[in-house]
Amino acid sequence: MIRPLTTLLLTAAALTAQAATLGQAAPDFALTDVTGKTVKLSDFKGKHVVLEWTNPGCPFVVKHYGSNNMQTLQAEAKAKGAVWLSINSTEKNHSDYLAPAKLNSKMNSDWKGASSYLLMDETGKVGMAYAAKTTPHMYVIDPTGKLVYAGGIDDKRSANPADVKTAKNYVRAALDETLSGKAITVATSAPYGCSVKYP
Repeated sequence: MIRPLTTLLLTAAALTAQAATLGQAAPDFALTDVTGKTVKLSDFKGKHVVLEWTNPGCPFVVKHYGSNNMQTLQAEAKAKGAVWLSINSTEKNHSDYLAPAKLNSKMNSDWKGASSYLLMDETGKVGMAYAAKTTPHMYVIDPTGKLVYAGGIDDKRSANPADVKTAKNYVRAALDETLSGKAITVATSAPYGCSVKYP
């Protein structure tokens, strides 16, 4: 059934109104992880949280996992007491879609991912609430639940793993600064990567 243009515009307006805003409370959500456990963002109030939008079919994601950059960052963040949530918003009918067990095998077994939870968002509702545009697209939330960083993982907008070594990692810097109680030097940047495969 084709929805009228007015309905589509109202839906877009509602999503925009709910979208995550830097410096404001990050929208709460509940998603199921690849093992079937329900995970809520609000479960982690009082902790720093990193959100990573991911899709293992994307060359930019392959860059960061193939070079071990993402796993190193995940492990560092967790060692400092942060929670890392990797979110896959790829819709079920897309060729990049992997069912939970296959996604778990790819990211956690093959690639040795080190996130706290790998979450499924097939409807795209959470991705759209955060206006996640690319894989990866990164967010940092402080212990009060406020969004303090949104954007790219670093300043090297390429799929070349060699660029990781010379890149300025915005997520690492933002997390270190907020953990130290400092103002974040770069609180937002342009994300880069493949488009999120929304329904």
